[in-house]
Amino acid sequence: MTNKLSRLWQRPYAIAAMLTIALLAANLIVNPAAFSPQYMPQTIAAFAPFALAAMASTPAILGGGGGIDISVGPVMSLVNIVIVTLLLPSQLLDGPVTGITAALVLGLGIGALNGVLVAVLRYQPIIATLCAMLILIGINIRLAPSPMQAGDNWTDAVSSSWGPVPVAAVLILAPLALWALLGKTAWMTNLYSVGGSDTAAFTSGVNVTAVRVVAYATGGLFAGIGGIALTGILRSGDSTVGMQYTLIAITAVVLGGTSMTGGRGGMGGSLAAAAAIFLFQILLSAMRVPTPWLNLTYGAMLIGAIIVTVRTSTANKTKGKVA
Repeated sequence: MTNKLSRLWQRPYAIAAMLTIALLAANLIVNPAAFSPQYMPQTIAAFAPFALAAMASTPAILGGGGGIDISVGPVMSLVNIVIVTLLLPSQLLDGPVTGITAALVLGLGIGALNGVLVAVLRYQPIIATLCAMLILIGINIRLAPSPMQAGDNWTDAVSSSWGPVPVAAVLILAPLALWALLGKTAWMTNLYSVGGSDTAAFTSGVNVTAVRVVAYATGGLFAGIGGIALTGILRSGDSTVGMQYTLIAITAVVLGGTSMTGGRGGMGGSLAAAAAIFLFQILLSAMRVPTPWLNLTYGAMLIGAIIVTVRTSTANKTKGKVA
């Protein structure tokens, strides 16, 4: 038993998965209606921004070098606001093809720019993405100084289903599918190698700069998809909601077992931890816990996750790839 607990302690993603199962059971007891088949599309739609923000934050951290992207939340907000304030009111640009394209291009472009600032221009990741975050917040407030209702539009489908499949589940699965495809390429191997030791990776011929730029661009792409999910549940353009997802994302990544020093972790752990945070939030809501306590909860979970990660890093002297 002691050996099993020791192995579990060394796999934080397993702890996140078990926490998710426990919280799901608690929610089924306290608030079973939210998980009934008729409400499942809406529940998954509410979870989608959590999941996508967490997945968007993972690649940059995996790349090591102190990599982090705290602009993920504002990127999601920008996509949301652009769709609502610029695309939907236009008869020529209104539509899923234009909206999805704009979301992906915006997210990919901002992520790539962050990657250039970090990997090419050698700015500290926290400084580079902080600057990006502040600029994006300013743009978001300029475009939507107050929440702007979207009206009926194509993003309403996020809370519905295509046959038996919830649309929001497709938005969540899309990054996972892309990540799985990238897992079959040399880039993924190089990403873990760079995260483990960029000096060793460079010595072995890996283009460290390119790997990290692509990591940030990939995270930005996922954040763009998150902006679509956000629009679908808000049904408005709102410049005030993005930052909460940045804190959620970082907490989920660390809680899911991705080392803040890079080279160890994965998308599955981030997704499981995002589910745990989401389930914990709706459990607190069902128990009528005041909203201001949520941020305190996220902070406490982040501290706990960092403690687990530090202990795990100490126990595992060599970093390895975790699914």
